Amino acid sequence: MSEQIKDINSTQMLADERQGEVYTDATQKPSNGKSYYIESYGCAMNFSDSEIVASILQQSGFGSTSSMFDADLILINTCSIREKAEDTVRQRLREFDKVKEEKPGTLVGVLGCMAERLKTKLLEEEKLVDLVVGPDAYRDLPKLIQTAEDGDKGINVFLSREETYADISPVRLDSNGVTAFISIMRGCDNMCSFCVVPFTRGRERSRDPFSIVAEASDLFDRGYREVTLLGQNVDSFNWTSPDGEHAVTFAELLCMVADVHPDLRVRFSTSHPKDITDDVLYAIRDYENICNYIHLPVQSGNSRVLELMNRTYTRAWYKEKVRRIYEVIPDCAISSDMIAGFCSETEEEHQDTLTMMDFAKYSMSYMFYYSERPGTVAERKYEDDVPLKIKKRRLSEIITKQHELSRAHNEKDLGKTFKVLIEGDSKKSSDDFRGRNSQNKMIIFPKKSDYKPGDYVQVRVNEITSATLLGNIVEA
Repeated sequence: MSEQIKDINSTQMLADERQGEVYTDATQKPSNGKSYYIESYGCAMNFSDSEIVASILQQSGFGSTSSMFDADLILINTCSIREKAEDTVRQRLREFDKVKEEKPGTLVGVLGCMAERLKTKLLEEEKLVDLVVGPDAYRDLPKLIQTAEDGDKGINVFLSREETYADISPVRLDSNGVTAFISIMRGCDNMCSFCVVPFTRGRERSRDPFSIVAEASDLFDRGYREVTLLGQNVDSFNWTSPDGEHAVTFAELLCMVADVHPDLRVRFSTSHPKDITDDVLYAIRDYENICNYIHLPVQSGNSRVLELMNRTYTRAWYKEKVRRIYEVIPDCAISSDMIAGFCSETEEEHQDTLTMMDFAKYSMSYMFYYSERPGTVAERKYEDDVPLKIKKRRLSEIITKQHELSRAHNEKDLGKTFKVLIEGDSKKSSDDFRGRNSQNKMIIFPKKSDYKPGDYVQVRVNEITSATLLGNIVEA
């Protein structure tokens, strides 16, 4: 079992490789003589939110720093999705507490999902922080910081039905200058029984599509060549003008952003299967710069478990959705999320998840064993009755299956040539570039002096691993 757990941890790093990332911008100089330090954990939305926070702080005169010991304000943007993420944040808060002891006057704040859920515990019981700011209250940061500097606790975890931060231009921190996130909506109405997001981020609300297009246009003009449209459930994006006369669906928004420029690639995440319409599939099919990749979380391959999860679809319905995607976009890559060992899951139901994986032929997946989250419907209604040992064994089987599928998926790409957007140097060698194709697959290839990050190149695949394609630039 120890080797299986090792495999589990290394595979989860696919999802966790950016966890704890520190956002800095050397050009962001303080006008008030103070600097902030910010670490981010959780989903892509949290990382996008950190850029919004950075913009608000910059407007208030703060500069950024990559060292917590140089900071006057230490912020940690948190996640409540998994127990591991909360444990990591608590450990970091204790380390920040030591910084405060060495440098009195330093303020520590918790942002994001944990802020709303654990505000009393963090502020009053454990006394680890000076600020607690929920995901809809970032505009209040300057006022809350002043409150904390005056000796009181700064707290705002109010969940808004309107806030989208549409008018705030995010600071692109630690960016490669090629790819960027654009938040298009906030909150979630789905109420999956295992998920805490509706309670920590509030109800769904869609951002003005014209502000989204303006942000995409600005990014392109600044040299960015790929944007990822973000939301807890992007496909349910549905904006209506204040006068009620105009409406924009997600499919229409995709086309609007793709029309910014043919050289601006468009991706999106995350999708809920129930909201992927044919119009979205047609947009992907008809626009070369909308990537042929859909993240379509299944969570479980068994209908009874899906009903307990309140996923609103059955095994058969999900399979039909996968068939439709491949019918409209034959070369689409589909990835997924899976939870092993949800409440009362039997061995036969676990096998349904494995056979669903075989059917859908996922290119990659984010895979976890069930971790009960306080405040969720599942915590209130169901018993977390699958032993941890069994959860880990089932997860290990899911991971092994996905390794096989990923390798088989990549083997089909041997000898093919793909249009690749160069994102930067390979992590292993400065002699190689890395970039992704339309199917969201990372490709590593030797540099050529004529090219730089942000350029598109044609790359022929010569070798593969289960996670990466290896190739060479093919001149036109």
